[in-house]
Formats: sequence, C-alpha cells, structure tokens
Amino acid sequence: MEEKREDGRSATQLRPLSCTRSVLNRAHGSASFSQGETKILAAVYEPKAGTKKNENPEKACIEVIWKPKSGQIGKAEKEYEMILKRTLQNICILNVHPNTTTTIIIQVVNDDGSLLPCAINPACSALVDAGIPLKYLAVLCIGSQQARRTEYEGTGLFMEVGEKIKNGVITSVTHGVMTVSGTRTRRNQAAV
Repeated sequence: MEEKREDGRSATQLRPLSCTRSVLNRAHGSASFSQGETKILAAVYEPKAGTKKNENPEKACIEVIWKPKSGQIGKAEKEYEMILKRTLQNICILNVHPNTTTTIIIQVVNDDGSLLPCAINPACSALVDAGIPLKYLAVLCIGSQQARRTEYEGTGLFMEVGEKIKNGVITSVTHGVMTVSGTRTRRNQAAV
C-alpha cells in the first residue's frame, strides 16, 4: 500500500506547477513561479556600471536580494541569497558585460514550503526574459524521502543543455538526517 503525504498526494506526485514570464512592467525581465501554494516573483534589472566590493571587475557581478513575504530578512534568507547568487553566477556568461552588476530581486508571495527550489525557477526564467546571456538552461530537481530510518530533503539544479559540467550538477543542497555506513548523521550541506 502506497503511503500518502499530509496533503493527500502520493510519494511520487508533485504539487501543481505554474510559471509565467514578463509579469512586471518596470523590470527588464521578470517571472512568476508557483508550486502548489508556494509562489515566488523574480525581477531582473539589467547590468549597471560597477561591481560589488571584492568582486572581479573583469567579470559581471550578480546581486541577489531576497524579500520575504513579511518581516525582516533572517539567516535562512541570507543563505538563500548566497546559494542563488552562486548558482546564477555559474549559469550566466559573466564576461559579456565586465565591471557591471545585474540585480535579481526575489519576492516571496506565499510560502507553503520549498522556497529555494521555487525561487531558482523564476530567477532563471527572469534572466531569459531580460535577455541576459546564459551558458545553460537549468532543470530543477526536488527530492524528498521520508523512510523509517532516513529523512532526507534535497534540492539539485542540473544543466539541461550547454557546456559540460562534471556530473551535470550546478547546485546541490541537502538538509536532514541521513544514514551513512549504518550510523545516523545530521547533514546540512550546500555545494555550489
């Protein structure tokens, strides 16, 4: 007998997905993405002169600003900004507009879980909408496994087309309790 999740979906059933580009008038590129009740807006503002402190002026800089639905930005949101920045720097062609900064604003409209995976999709779509040159078209993979002895929640962003990346992985983020060689260990890892 197949186990059901709290919301009634089977273990292999995804929440309904929706993505729309060009949803904001003042941004150079924008996109809206929803997965179930989680909804994120992304806005891209074209490169402006100058890079951030400690950035290479011979390449473009990516700036990610995370805006929660309400309240102040916290530790988790700062981590999301860092992961998104590193991910987007890996897929953008940064030598086309050297010594510039492209700003990507992520606005959480509704949070029903899986915020980071739901933010990567509209960020990539908004970059395409803005005409920012990309090395890769990325595909998002969300993994969730809850077994008797293993609890795992992970996000992986894989390339679809473009230059070869070792193992095809751009970003991998895992949280939870995992069994390694018969012992339970708590892991919180982000590899970008």
